[in-house]
Amino acid sequence: MFKTALRNVLAHKARLLMTVLAVMLGVAFVSGTLVFTDTLGSAFRNQSAKSYDKVAVAVSTYGSRDDSERDPGVSGQTLRKMEKLDGVASATGRVDGFAGVAGTDGKLIGQGWANKGGNFAPGKDGKDPAYTFAQGHGPVKDDEIALDKDTADKGEYHVGDSVRVATNGPVRTYRLAGVFTTEDGQVNAGGSLVLFDTAVAQKLYLKPGWFQNVSVAAAPGADAQKILDEVKPLLPENAEAKTGKALAAQEAKDIEEGLSGLNQMLLVFAGIALFVGIFLISNTFTMLVAQRTRELALMRAVGASRGQVRRSVLAEALVVGAVASAIGFALGVGLASGLQSAIGMFGAKVPAGPLVISATPVIAALAVGILVTVIAALLPAWRAAKIPPVAAMNSVHGVATTKSLVVRNSIGGVITLGGAAAIVAGAAAGKDGKYTIGLGAFLALIGIIILIPLLSRPVIALVRPALSKVFGVSGKLASQNAVRNPRRTGATASALAIGLTLVTGLSVLGVTLGTAIDKMTTDNIKADYMVQMAADGSGLDKDVLTALRKAPGVSAVSPTQSSFLKLGGFDESVAAVTPGDIEKVINVETVSGSLATLAQGQIAVDDETAAKHGWKPGARLPVEFSDKKKGQLTIGAVFKKNEFLNTVLAPTSLTDQHDTQPYMPQVFVKTDGGATSANEKALVSALGDNPAISIMDQQDIRNTFGGMINTLLNIMYGLLAMALIIAVLGVVNTLAMSVFERQQEIGMLRAIGLDRGRVKTMIRLEAVVISLFGAVIGVGLGSFLAWAIGQTIKKSIPNYALVIPWDRIGIFLLLAALVGVLAAMWPARSAARLNMLTAIKTE
Repeated sequence: MFKTALRNVLAHKARLLMTVLAVMLGVAFVSGTLVFTDTLGSAFRNQSAKSYDKVAVAVSTYGSRDDSERDPGVSGQTLRKMEKLDGVASATGRVDGFAGVAGTDGKLIGQGWANKGGNFAPGKDGKDPAYTFAQGHGPVKDDEIALDKDTADKGEYHVGDSVRVATNGPVRTYRLAGVFTTEDGQVNAGGSLVLFDTAVAQKLYLKPGWFQNVSVAAAPGADAQKILDEVKPLLPENAEAKTGKALAAQEAKDIEEGLSGLNQMLLVFAGIALFVGIFLISNTFTMLVAQRTRELALMRAVGASRGQVRRSVLAEALVVGAVASAIGFALGVGLASGLQSAIGMFGAKVPAGPLVISATPVIAALAVGILVTVIAALLPAWRAAKIPPVAAMNSVHGVATTKSLVVRNSIGGVITLGGAAAIVAGAAAGKDGKYTIGLGAFLALIGIIILIPLLSRPVIALVRPALSKVFGVSGKLASQNAVRNPRRTGATASALAIGLTLVTGLSVLGVTLGTAIDKMTTDNIKADYMVQMAADGSGLDKDVLTALRKAPGVSAVSPTQSSFLKLGGFDESVAAVTPGDIEKVINVETVSGSLATLAQGQIAVDDETAAKHGWKPGARLPVEFSDKKKGQLTIGAVFKKNEFLNTVLAPTSLTDQHDTQPYMPQVFVKTDGGATSANEKALVSALGDNPAISIMDQQDIRNTFGGMINTLLNIMYGLLAMALIIAVLGVVNTLAMSVFERQQEIGMLRAIGLDRGRVKTMIRLEAVVISLFGAVIGVGLGSFLAWAIGQTIKKSIPNYALVIPWDRIGIFLLLAALVGVLAAMWPARSAARLNMLTAIKTE
């Protein structure tokens, strides 16, 4: 029976091609994901181990330059004590923080969040072991810096050039003393690294004479643990010390955990692709079994048992799955290699290392591909085993059955209703109903898949009159053919329905969230510009506020400095603002009292906080500031909660008395004449043409908040494309086999006058009808799920209101129709080229 199965596979190579492609694509996704993440993990672990290779003990501190109650880090005196310990070869102090390099165009080089500066710490030989200089030398003067090679190449800088560098303070110009190479992770991620002389770096990032971190190198034969035990007593209370090996192991673990999220996300989409592929595979084997009815019946007549027939079909599936898995794995390895190279296109690079192919992706590829194929073939195998020997006297092709689908429809109806009920219940439960909705979505999807054959007749019947009227006989025949075998139509449409359900659900949610965020921005921001750091999320310097106020054309400026205090015994977040200007740049709606009281040193609280604690204007409350000083404050106003402001508003003059280095994430600016190129140029000039500071108008602000959602949607669309490609293959497969089964019928139609053009039109319309049927089901279910999920998050998102993106849905339906047209090209051409006499004689 296995030989028979193998012969059948070889005899139906063309018919099984689509199945092989479906399994191959799914397996490629799975194996490519596993190989890619294994390769990334191995490369980063090797990089981590290399960076700690010469480190016996590493010391990290959590102090701050603004902390007056404890040491800001490790002092130079303590560093010298470490150097004198037994077994210590050297102790190197490090300080770091943000540093952005301006390119020749004045713009920031590198990914802002990964741009940093540090200190050049030469040993007795004048070299810093952490860096290898390709040109020049390390900075040893106040006006010198060194750059990593990638940044120097991007900026076209050479040793001796002047380079503008921005930190959290004013932009300064330095002379480039050297260019170095490094395995620093942030540089590899697309950032930049600027090295300063140690004294300069300490002044910029901490305090003169202090270090944030220390690397201790051991002398040959020294024990790292012993050195660690001797180092610990020397450290301040806010410091932590570990051996280099322990840190490398911890970093390797963190890398693995970080990649696991990416791994799981990619595997979810691989699973979706394989799930869609099940319908294609099952459809293929169902049609093959139907076409081989007489052959299987003859096997039964000559003594083959039902079990042998069943095993014969499953053996075919096993062979197809094994071949497809092997090809898919090879394709997956190529995909992983391509992804590794593609990372560089996004400004990042992976540490050097070979492609890692472990046993896991090999076993997973074979297991997944074979298992999915065999599972998909179970039902066709079961049906094949039920073919009676007497069927050998019938036609080669099985007659299309009109057997009642009552049992199937009843089961599908119950599951669908149960799923819909769970979705509605989850939506009613709010934020606690997400898991209920997830269960309901799974049940509803399964139920719809079961019910699709039943739904095909009434839904397609709605378009039959239009098809007949517009396309005549071809349209009428196409609509009849689409529902002739409802199980086959349902299986084909199901694949498209699954893909469109996910795509539509994501689109509705994405557009809804984007609209809500956009409305939040336009409703709340009156300012023409928002100024913030373009880089690492650090705050702006107070000098920025002074410079903006002096800029020509500026009519109002207010920061939203972030602070905390204990008000009336409760911890509250504070936004320190400029009295009189805040109302001009932010839409602050007063509920009671007056915001003018901010100028008198009073505060304002939002309505939700006021209602929660029973506070009203005029109330005097005890307060404890961030520097632990105490006093009393008067509430002068209650304002409606605003997403761009904290729960408490206070004048900057009040908070500056207690925050020596206030955190200022952004400054809002109103200008005469609104946002114009002249006004923007004036602001840029006032800020010293600082590449690290971003000046955004209202459209830029909207793009910043909404852009993340659009980027995420595009990524999701790309990942779901695999499932949709497999669904398209399913349509091609169904039509090709349908044409093969209907050779006699097509021959008769040609004989009685249906020309080739109308035959092609008939096949194409059949494909379009099936594709649109699946798309309509997917769009409906996806919109329903998006509504339910939206109900669980609406309370946490201001201005949330469900938005159905009809334009995108229209595009999805058009694309589904186009899929039908493209999928029908080969089958339609084959049908039109059939020799009518040969086709009529075909059994």
